[in-house]
Amino acid sequence: MIQQTTDALEWVQQRGAGSLAEKMGIEFVEFTIERAVARMPVEGNTQPAMLLHGGAYVVLGESLGSMAANLHAGPGRLAVGIEINATHTRSATSGFVTGVCTPVHLGRTLTTHEIAVTDDQGRRCSTIRITNLIKELTNRPEAQDPRLEKRPGINLEG
Repeated sequence: MIQQTTDALEWVQQRGAGSLAEKMGIEFVEFTIERAVARMPVEGNTQPAMLLHGGAYVVLGESLGSMAANLHAGPGRLAVGIEINATHTRSATSGFVTGVCTPVHLGRTLTTHEIAVTDDQGRRCSTIRITNLIKELTNRPEAQDPRLEKRPGINLEG
């Protein structure tokens, strides 16, 4: 079982999830290797019919899945999305949606996460699946970003 040795949620909150996630009001509320949770308001993220925009679900899912993959990758490595898909099963019209991200596969070079997005009543609205490629940062411009090296360490315990 994988156990965290430091506070991953604090790392995520300090690093941030990028300007798009911030503009959409995404807030991380729980973050471990095994489970990451974030919420996003419906208001401000709707399409013309006042339903949560389908792309907004995907932004929430990619924000969760990418951050979770980067936590798994650890210092000196960067996880980048290579595939994402979503199945929308219900429309959210008000309140917040909550995404719960769990790993399907945590490998040395690839990760796959599933994100279940529910409305305030706990009804599933969308299911997102994201695959990330883990790259070494050696001699890459991204390697100079100090935020990447502040990732919490993980301890693999069997």
